Formats: sequence, C-alpha cells, structure tokens
Amino acid sequence: MIEKETIKKLVDEWLEGKDYFLVDIEIGNDNKIVVEIDHADGVWIEDCVELSKHIEDNLDRDKEDFELEVGSAGLGQPFKVLQQYVNFIGKEVEVLDAEGKKYKGVLKEVDGNTFTVTTKEKMKVEGKKRPVIADVDRNFEMDKVKYTKYIISFK
Repeated sequence: MIEKETIKKLVDEWLEGKDYFLVDIEIGNDNKIVVEIDHADGVWIEDCVELSKHIEDNLDRDKEDFELEVGSAGLGQPFKVLQQYVNFIGKEVEVLDAEGKKYKGVLKEVDGNTFTVTTKEKMKVEGKKRPVIADVDRNFEMDKVKYTKYIISFK
C-alpha cells in the first residue's frame, strides 16, 4: 500500500515556491490516490497535470500499481484547511454548527482555529413594534462545526 506521507512529501516538493496549497490527500484500499489542491485565484488544469506527472514520475508502478486523480477542492465543497477560510474572507458562506443549526453570512475574519461570520438577523429593539434586521457577528471554531462552505451566487 502506498503511504499517505510519501504522497504528501511529493506534493510538498511540487508546491514549493508556488501559491498553491494542499487541501487533502486520500488513498483508498485499492491504491486510488486523490489529491486536492487549491489556489486563491482558482486551479489551472495544466498545474493539475504537472503535479500528477510529478507524483507518477516518483512512484514505481512495477512495485505497486495505483490510480491517481489530481484536482481542485471544488467551490461548493466544505472547507478542509485554514487557507480556504482565509481565501474566502469577505465572501458569503454557510456554516453548519455542531448542533445542526445553519448560518449564512459573510466570513469576516479568521484567527487561528476561530472564525467570525456576520449574519443578518431579526432583533427586537426597545421602542419599536416590529423586529429590525441587524448585523450579528457569530464566532465559530473550525474543529467544532460540521462544515463551512462558500455560497455560490449567480447575481
């Protein structure tokens, strides 16, 4: 079986000096290797091909056969690494918290393992008959939410 650390080392070699970052590596029992990379400006197919070739050139198919897939993390997919949060500051996201409650709002800031999303919520204001919509900053911990993902908008 091909080791995840072996693939990570090869990916890290290729990433050196580039603005890309590693999102995930999965290796199935059948030696199917899936590598996800990302970039603030999107992922180019030519770079996926180049990374794929780099990995293939450094593995020996005579020792162990494998299937390799290199691609981008995907826009509508949940975030997996800190850099994805950083790249989407100022963009609209959806967060599913540990209790199963969904929040939609703008990713305001990221600090270590915590991030802040500004949501629009109805609030009772003293002296007003009807609730008003106000901005509310909600803080979350990355490892305590079920997912955070970018909301694709076609407005």
